[in-house]
Amino acid sequence: MEFTAAITHEDPWYVARCLDVEVASQGKSVEEALANLKEALELYFEDEVLPENLEPPIIATLRLTA
Repeated sequence: MEFTAAITHEDPWYVARCLDVEVASQGKSVEEALANLKEALELYFEDEVLPENLEPPIIATLRLTA
């Protein structure tokens, strides 16, 4: 099953958030944050049922004028 993640840099950490379920993790690099998120998702789904049909999230960038 595939999930979508968004990664932000919140110095000194990279924070990886799953956009399909409310699970997040962090790491010192993008790769570490994603690996930690994968582990967190695996632990989360030990007690939860995997969704049958996940529709991919729509990701959009919004710009606000000052």
